[in-house]
Amino acid sequence: MRVVLVPCTLFGLLVSPGWTGSHLVLFGRLYFEGLCALAVFGLLERWPERLPGWIARWGLQVAGVAATIPFVVAFAYFVTTRDDPKPWYHDSERMIGYSMLTVMGLLIAPWMAVAALLRQIRGDAERQKLAFELERSEFERKAVDARMRLLQAQVEPHFLFNTLANVRELVDSGSPQASTVLGNLIAYLRAAVPRLHESASTLAQEIDLVRAYLEVMHMRMPDRLQFTVTADEAALPMLCPPMALLTLVENAVRHGIDPSEEGGRIEVRVRLRTPRCIAEVIDTGVGIAPSGNGLGTGLKNLRERLQLAFGGDAQLRLAALQPRGTIAEVDFPARQGTP
Repeated sequence: MRVVLVPCTLFGLLVSPGWTGSHLVLFGRLYFEGLCALAVFGLLERWPERLPGWIARWGLQVAGVAATIPFVVAFAYFVTTRDDPKPWYHDSERMIGYSMLTVMGLLIAPWMAVAALLRQIRGDAERQKLAFELERSEFERKAVDARMRLLQAQVEPHFLFNTLANVRELVDSGSPQASTVLGNLIAYLRAAVPRLHESASTLAQEIDLVRAYLEVMHMRMPDRLQFTVTADEAALPMLCPPMALLTLVENAVRHGIDPSEEGGRIEVRVRLRTPRCIAEVIDTGVGIAPSGNGLGTGLKNLRERLQLAFGGDAQLRLAALQPRGTIAEVDFPARQGTP
């Protein structure tokens, strides 16, 4: 509409000083001429549905608009002069006006059609670009999801094998607690294993898993492991990668408490410091021995899962405590949602 109305208005203002008739009729004829050309342009965009290979759609539209102009101007003159006793085509002055509007229409209308086509092509290109961007974003999201699930699949056997090895030690030593620990482990795994395949979890769910895991470990070594779990109420609905907190606790037990003859204590703290969540696992064991770049397999896996879930907006930090022990801290954005 803008491509049509703006040129018609400018042309009307240009010829109006020398126009001897009604200016309202002049602008009415110009707008009618432009809108009819626009209608033909839109009609030929969709009809006929199929064209011979040697006819381009845009060429048909431009030719159709040009061919329409003489008939549209003639109809406009017929409507606006029907009350006159003398037909407009017998009036030399009106024929001059008709010829001027027709010639100007033939000169301007095809260019208006070309301008409309260019705008349409540019709009189609923008829409196609957006569609490609959306498709690429969807592919990237699926790739991230696939990578996340692969990493979670690596967490599952790592966790299960470690825990079952602890139960085997009790059985081999003939401990009377073996059956109780195994029962607690079965109940725990029934709740924990399905979550290994979820793409997101809440801190409330993670804390429940951590508490259940520590209860099992406490029954295995009641004299060597004490623990506390505390969390801000406001932090519980926040999202985090599944098994993230459990990975820190499992590493603290396996690499901190287990190797220590006198055992130690594990403190799990989850705090909300808007807009961040901070989860800490502090142990008083022998500490986590560095390997490679300073992280074991489980923690390297966790760091990559945090990277996939939050990009560069999440951090995993490890630090030694004096006289002994380790603090592991995960700092990530506070995002609330339904896992």
